[in-house]
Amino acid sequence: MSLLAYSSIFILALFGAPIFTVMSALALTAFYFSGIELSAVSVEIYRLAGSPTIITIPLFTFAGYVLAESKAPLRLLRLSKSLLGWIPGGTAIVCLFVCAFFTAFTGASGVTIIALGGLLYPILIEEGYSEKFTLGLITTCGSLGLLFPPSLPIILYGIIAKVDIDALFLAGLFPGIVLMIILGSYSIYKARRNPKKIKHVFSVKEVQSALWEGRFEIPLPFIILGGIYGGILTATEAAALSAFYVLVINTFVTKDLSLTKDIPKVIVESLTLVGAILLILCCALGLTNYLVDEEIPMKILATMSTLITNKYVFLLVLNIFLLIVGCLMDIFSAIIVVVPLIIPIAEQFGVNPLHLAIVFLTNLEIGYITPPVGINLFISSFRFNRPVLELYKVSIPFLFLMILALIMITYIPWLTLFWFNS
Repeated sequence: MSLLAYSSIFILALFGAPIFTVMSALALTAFYFSGIELSAVSVEIYRLAGSPTIITIPLFTFAGYVLAESKAPLRLLRLSKSLLGWIPGGTAIVCLFVCAFFTAFTGASGVTIIALGGLLYPILIEEGYSEKFTLGLITTCGSLGLLFPPSLPIILYGIIAKVDIDALFLAGLFPGIVLMIILGSYSIYKARRNPKKIKHVFSVKEVQSALWEGRFEIPLPFIILGGIYGGILTATEAAALSAFYVLVINTFVTKDLSLTKDIPKVIVESLTLVGAILLILCCALGLTNYLVDEEIPMKILATMSTLITNKYVFLLVLNIFLLIVGCLMDIFSAIIVVVPLIIPIAEQFGVNPLHLAIVFLTNLEIGYITPPVGINLFISSFRFNRPVLELYKVSIPFLFLMILALIMITYIPWLTLFWFNS
C-alpha cells in the first residue's frame, strides 16, 4: 500500500505537480504509514508562524519590488557610472553593482533580469561589449546579490537552520565581495580587448549631481546594516523601516509611483513571491522533520564516514552535491529540504555553522546559471528572446569564474568568519 502511495506521488511530480503539493503529500504519507499523528505537520506550521523573524521576508521583498518598479534603477545606474564608468570595464562593473543591489533586496533573480535587463543590455552593447559577453553578464548578475543583506535566502536559511540572521548578514559580506571582484576583473579583461574602448572622463560635477539625484537610495544600506549592527534595530525592525522608507520616498517625495495605481500592483507581485515561498516552507517543514525524526542525516553520516575521512573532502563532496541540487531545485525549496539534512553531518566534520551557510548559499547562487535547468538561463532566454542553448554557452565562462570563487569561499573560512575571529 505504501509503495502504491509513494509511486503515485512520484508520478504526479513527473507530470509537473506543484512542488508544495508533492512535499505535502510526501510528508502526510510518511507520517501516516509511520503511525504518527498527521497533526505533527500542523504543529510545525504553527511554530513557523510564531517565528519573530518571519515578517522580515514580506517586508524586505516589498521594499525591493518598490525600488525595482520606481526610477531608482536609473538613479543608481547614473551614480555608479559616474563613480566607476571611467575605469576600463567600468560599465560592466556598474552592471554588477546595480544588479547585486536589487537582487539583495528582492531576493529573486528573475525580478533583476526582467526589470534591469532591458535597461543594461543596450548600454553594454553601445559600449562595444559583445552580445555574448553582455547576455552572460546580465544572466549571471541576476543572482549576484544573494549573499548581501537583506537577502531573502539568507533570512530563510537563518530561520530553517536556527542561525542568527544578523550574523549571517555579516558572514556573507566578504564572500559576496570576492564574487564581485572576480567577475569585475573578468569584465576589465574583456574591456581591454574591446576594440571600441569608449572612454568616460571622471567628472566631479557629474558625481555630485548623481549623488544628489540618488540621495534617497544611498541611505538604505546604512539604515539596514548601521541600524542592526549599531544595536539600534533588530532585523525585523530594519525590514519594517526599509519598507516604510521606500514607500514614502517613492510615492510622496520622488513621486515615481502612484499610491493608488502602482503600489497595489507592487503589493500583489511581491506578496505572490512571498506567498509561494511560505507555502513551500510550510509544506516542506513536515517532510524535513520526518526525515530528521527517522535519523536520515545520521544514516547518511554513517555511510559517508566510511568514505570520507576529513572536513576538506567532505566540503568537496558537499559542493558537488549542492551544485547539482542548485540547478535542479529553486533556492527556497533547496534551503527548506536540504539544510536540515546536512547540518548534523557538517557538525560532525567540524564545519562552522556560518561557514556552512555561506558555502550552501554560494552553491545555490551558482545553480541559477548551471545547465540544464538553472532558472536564470530560462528567464534570460524569455527576456531577450534567445534560445536557451545559446544562454548555456554564454554563461559558461561566468560559471567557471563563480566556481573559482566558491573554492576560495569553501577553503578560506576566514572570508566568512573574519568578523567573528577578531
